[in-house]
Amino acid sequence: MLTHTFCHVPGITPAAEHRLWSAGLHRWDQCTTAQTLPLPPSRRQRLSQGLAESPGQLTARNARYFADRLPSKEQWRLFSHFRDSVAYLDIETTGLSPGSSHVTTIAFYDGKTIRHYVHGQNLDQFAHDIADYKLIVTYNGKCFDVPFIAANLGVHLQQAHIDLRYVLKSLGYGGGLKGCEKQLGLHRGELEDVDGFFAVILWNDYIRTGQAKSLETLLAYNIQDVVNLETLLVMAYNLKTAQTPLTDLAQLPLPAGPALPFQPDPATIARLRHHDMWSYRRWCARRSTVLVLDEAAQSREPLSLYFPTNSKHAPSTSLRA
Repeated sequence: MLTHTFCHVPGITPAAEHRLWSAGLHRWDQCTTAQTLPLPPSRRQRLSQGLAESPGQLTARNARYFADRLPSKEQWRLFSHFRDSVAYLDIETTGLSPGSSHVTTIAFYDGKTIRHYVHGQNLDQFAHDIADYKLIVTYNGKCFDVPFIAANLGVHLQQAHIDLRYVLKSLGYGGGLKGCEKQLGLHRGELEDVDGFFAVILWNDYIRTGQAKSLETLLAYNIQDVVNLETLLVMAYNLKTAQTPLTDLAQLPLPAGPALPFQPDPATIARLRHHDMWSYRRWCARRSTVLVLDEAAQSREPLSLYFPTNSKHAPSTSLRA
């Protein structure tokens, strides 16, 4: 898709790009050899300069060059060119501010291999492993995961970054990661009602009791996030390309998905939902916080002054007693 893209060139807006496409100028090479362009002279010069640089940057596999120039909702265009060097990334934490809480688990998936990292075990390996990839994919990671990792672990991710929150929003899908999944027909089975706040409960139970099933359920949840990111990105890519007049772009098949290394434990989920949910809500009330646990992870919006505005698990504004 990048070789059909012109809006990464400074001064070439998406509207100008569509004028080029409508004129039958679908590829870089067509524009560089065209006698006339449907652009004013100043933009023609900018386009000529940008297209002179772009092939070399693509050959050099410089994903950041394009990511730094594309609008957030157009970052999906990187996917087909850098799919062989992508990491779908998600974190879980003990809270919402890196100053007072920490990363509990990290998962990332490259389309073939799942990697996971656990606080107190192997988090220090994450920086080395993620450095092998040119592109990361998250949901709301630009606001939450990436800055949290930087502040809490001191790992500054410099890769090109597709944040699916913006891509999916431009397609009309919202309501957080889980909301987008449901709207697009993805279901999580036994993890359907597990969210980011319940992930905190799972971690706390693991630390308090040493129950391996609690950690395994947390990892199953974390890993399901990153596996689903690949499917969502393929869906978004196909929907986006279908909105263009570029008939030579093939639709990508949906990924089959990997074998998952962890499975959620229904008994653990039921136990913690029965024993710990109300104590967690009372804790929230004591902190003068209003939450709805079953909506918080979906909204991921800054709806409470207690929580920082960059949280991906930001709460709703009401609490049912």
